[in-house]
Amino acid sequence: MQKQNVVIRFCGDSGDGMQLTGNLFSSLSAILGNEISTLPDFPAEIRAPQGTLGGVSGFQINLGQGVYTPGDKADVIVAMNAAALKVCVQNKLFHEHAVIIVDTDTFTPADLQKALYKTDNPFTELNIPETVQIVPVPLTMLTKESLKDSGLDNKSVLKSRNMFALGVVCWLFSRPIDKAVHFLESKFAKKPALIAPNVKVLTDGFNYGNNTALNIHTIQVEVADHLEHGTYTSIAGNKATALGLIAAAHKCGKRLFLGSYPITPATDIMHELAGRKDMNVMVVQAEDEIAGVCTAIGASFAGDLACTSTSGPGLSLKSEAVGLAVMAELPLVVIDVQRGGPSTGLPTKTEQTDLLQAVYGRNGECPAVVIAASTSANCFHFAYEACRIALENMTPVILMTDTYLANGTGLWRMPHLADLPDIHPQGVPQDLKGHYSVSARDEHSVRYWAIPGMEGFEHRNIGLERDAVTGTISTNPENHEKMVLARQAKIDQIVNRIPDLQVQGNIDSDTLLIGWGSTEGHLHAAANALHCALAHFNYINPLPKNTAEVISRYRKVVVCELNNGQFATLLRSKVSGVNFLQYNEIMGQPFAVERICIAVKNIN
Repeated sequence: MQKQNVVIRFCGDSGDGMQLTGNLFSSLSAILGNEISTLPDFPAEIRAPQGTLGGVSGFQINLGQGVYTPGDKADVIVAMNAAALKVCVQNKLFHEHAVIIVDTDTFTPADLQKALYKTDNPFTELNIPETVQIVPVPLTMLTKESLKDSGLDNKSVLKSRNMFALGVVCWLFSRPIDKAVHFLESKFAKKPALIAPNVKVLTDGFNYGNNTALNIHTIQVEVADHLEHGTYTSIAGNKATALGLIAAAHKCGKRLFLGSYPITPATDIMHELAGRKDMNVMVVQAEDEIAGVCTAIGASFAGDLACTSTSGPGLSLKSEAVGLAVMAELPLVVIDVQRGGPSTGLPTKTEQTDLLQAVYGRNGECPAVVIAASTSANCFHFAYEACRIALENMTPVILMTDTYLANGTGLWRMPHLADLPDIHPQGVPQDLKGHYSVSARDEHSVRYWAIPGMEGFEHRNIGLERDAVTGTISTNPENHEKMVLARQAKIDQIVNRIPDLQVQGNIDSDTLLIGWGSTEGHLHAAANALHCALAHFNYINPLPKNTAEVISRYRKVVVCELNNGQFATLLRSKVSGVNFLQYNEIMGQPFAVERICIAVKNIN
């Protein structure tokens, strides 16, 4: 069976290795030339009770050609237990002609009771459509048989069920087993004793599918034939962000400094950078969010490319220090990996609810640049871009990603450092030596950056207002207004250093969808289905200079966001004469293309 793209969902207990299984399969598919988009979906609890509905962890992959999202519904589901099956059915996560592979060894009366079934026949109770093909496989028994001579204890054997399931799925989609084995060998390189058992059970799973055929047809998925020549890999958004920061530091010849505090879902950025001392990266794990950003500001004052990473609650805590960086006019990159809120909220779920906090969430007139990545892969580009803007314009830049981008993966073309755009950090003219003022700025209103230790450029830079000429502390009313306007002018002129807004899809339609950040793939697919136009924003503050001109061309303008209308609110304050309609979801999950299409058709 040949298909353009296929959506697969692995689901089971948090301890069943669904994230590992999904990542291995998606990486394998990327290597084979498939476009991919993934959605890891797991609970916030460290380990919910085994076999319960609250403990179900999932990993969804869309692979093939023309892939923009992880898919609304799955074509193939691997359910490792009764609770996983129930969650998939209740949330309508599969198509009416889907194939569902279930581990029949995990449907005992005790399993059904923990998953809150009311009868001893879960398939009838769940009212699964007859068009869905249930494929029973005794995964637990087969795994035990595969590893009976491995020397592993029973707990370790049971943890290997996911590898047997992965082997079956590799057979189903004609994935070459030798490449899957290579990925396993890389994964367990530091635990060599686990390589042989995992390779064996993976291979046995593949052979089981091949020898029994499971009464289902294998599926051939189209490879992407339109990709630019280059080296591709699968990459998660947090890793791409970290690599973008490293690339920017190397391009501009500065040391990269990250001062941060661990917080879900941003911590992987710190983990990635902490292992890159060989690339002149310095990481400080501070005692709290405030200390993290303050160490970064200190590093910036000393001349480093300084960054801090966090999520929504941490951005709140960092707000005063970001205000200091605005007043001191120091370059700083703040990465906000958004999650469900407020407060602790939904730590492992995705939302776009920090936007207005990023744009306005500081005291005083305190302008900062805000940009947003839109795919897991282009987190690299926009991390690099955040560094460029910060260094060239002496300003904090807040980079918005979110849980969906951070943990999800996409196909990434690995760039060459030489091909990346140049970064020109703001310096200080030598003719100011001996009479340098911390307020001195160029024709773009950008403050000159003198580094401590430069002879003849000694200065103090603090959070109190300073005189526009001398740089000394000033409480003069007219001077304060002048400085406020100068700092705003510096941000405003950045519109000349960012790309114009582009319109995708059917540009001649009378309907325009608008989105920002991580919703681009879903809105792109929806615009194609609706035959309408799409304007997607990566630059939020300032907006691209042609924003009003583009939006005013369309009769029906619908702003689609994973919040209650924050970008729509911002656009209303910036673009006059337009009736901005809204479609909003706040469910901790990415959009579904089908829901967008239905909503847009019904909005007037």
